[in-house]
Amino acid sequence: MAELSTLARPYAKAAFQAAVEAGDLQAWSDMLAVASEVANNQDMEAVLSHPGLSGEQQAQTLIDVCGEKLNEAGQNLVNVLAENKRLALLPHILEQFEHLKAEQERVVDVEITSAFDVTDATKQKLTQALKAKLDKDVRVTTTVDSSLVGGAIIRAGDMVIDGTVRGKLAKLAEAMNS
Repeated sequence: MAELSTLARPYAKAAFQAAVEAGDLQAWSDMLAVASEVANNQDMEAVLSHPGLSGEQQAQTLIDVCGEKLNEAGQNLVNVLAENKRLALLPHILEQFEHLKAEQERVVDVEITSAFDVTDATKQKLTQALKAKLDKDVRVTTTVDSSLVGGAIIRAGDMVIDGTVRGKLAKLAEAMNS
């Protein structure tokens, strides 16, 4: 899917620049989320890929379904995407836009996957430690994966900390085999 991300990048950057200039990152984030969700709908995907519809008709259909959730600038983006046959890129544009927005706001999303439920106290300690280490505000989400046996995997952007029993056993086995 790297190709789709590459195609989406200039649109995401343009949308981000427009949002910064308008001073309304959240409104753009909301618009892109709605448009992406609508474009990802199975029935809408069939309409947007229908060869009998012009790009203008596809754009207008998407705009009509989104309704008041898209302002004029958001509608212009949809029209440009339709004109260039790129409406399917909306989810990728949203993803990249959110990444740019997080960088601008100095926020990082952290996912903690652990073998058991993470207590609020542990979550708070991890949040504070990561905030100090990354020098950014941290938004934490947690998931449980019982196959980990024990410990946790922490993902923050491109940084991954594997503190699982399974991970430690794999490192030990690798060390013994070398």
